[in-house]
Amino acid sequence: MVVFPNAKVNLGLRVLRKRNDGFHDIETIMIPIGLYDVLEIIVAETENTKMYVSGIDIRTHGNHHDPPAIQKKENSLISGLAMGSESKSLFLSMLSGEDLEQNLVMKVYELLKKDFELPSVYIHLHKAIPVGAGLGGGSSDTAFAIKLFNELFELGLTDEKQMNYASVTGSDCAFFIRNTPAIATGRGEILSPLNLNLKDLFIYVVKPDFSVNTGYAYSLTKPSETGISLNDIVKMPFEDWKNNLKNDFEKPVFGIYPELSAIKDMLYSSGAVYAAMSGSGPAVFGIFKNLPEAIDFPSEYFQWTGKL
Repeated sequence: MVVFPNAKVNLGLRVLRKRNDGFHDIETIMIPIGLYDVLEIIVAETENTKMYVSGIDIRTHGNHHDPPAIQKKENSLISGLAMGSESKSLFLSMLSGEDLEQNLVMKVYELLKKDFELPSVYIHLHKAIPVGAGLGGGSSDTAFAIKLFNELFELGLTDEKQMNYASVTGSDCAFFIRNTPAIATGRGEILSPLNLNLKDLFIYVVKPDFSVNTGYAYSLTKPSETGISLNDIVKMPFEDWKNNLKNDFEKPVFGIYPELSAIKDMLYSSGAVYAAMSGSGPAVFGIFKNLPEAIDFPSEYFQWTGKL
């Protein structure tokens, strides 16, 4: 069974206060976008669960091993990528050790196994959403894995129960269960549906070739509970968002990484009606009324455009 975990962007983000548990209370609006990974899970033919990754390399620990040969199954994305004749130049690896233990998809599999009798599985994750970008790729993979396990093994989990599992693994994971525009508060796990129609608009996403540590971004940001609620701001005319819909991470993070401010300026000069950094960055996006032409960013920058 195959699903397509999509990215998100934040329309504004307010850091309200630091909590006693070390996290921060925030207010943000999250919307899904059409940039996605590919996740396939099938029942394993061995006793051991294995996870393969391809696309963007998400490995960070230890030695990396090429995957052993696995029996080809018809219509299997896993075996197709692992064994297909066109896969020789495609990055593909089997996760092991700490990389496997720390992967959020594997964590949620182990979490569900505590409550349900799940068989061993083969998991293949093809990464296209940039890692460490503020686009929620890892959180989306996790939430879509929960939904896939629920359907594949007929677990009978309601949306609310799936969101509870998702919240254990990450602050913004729960958003991707329903995957519709929402106002997020608390650590980002408290979600309120938002009626926001952006379907005739276009988005242009840019990520430079570095990442911003979320904890570091929070350490640079001064919490403030003053200001207009984002829910009120997004009700303003779209053209007013530029001067009112702010991301509190931008000022301190742009001070460290001025190229992010330059990206935002280029998006505006190219016709964006609204532009902002997503989450703690470093991905920056612009929203356009018409399909934007390619912008002359450095070739090493990730760029993606689509319709909202």
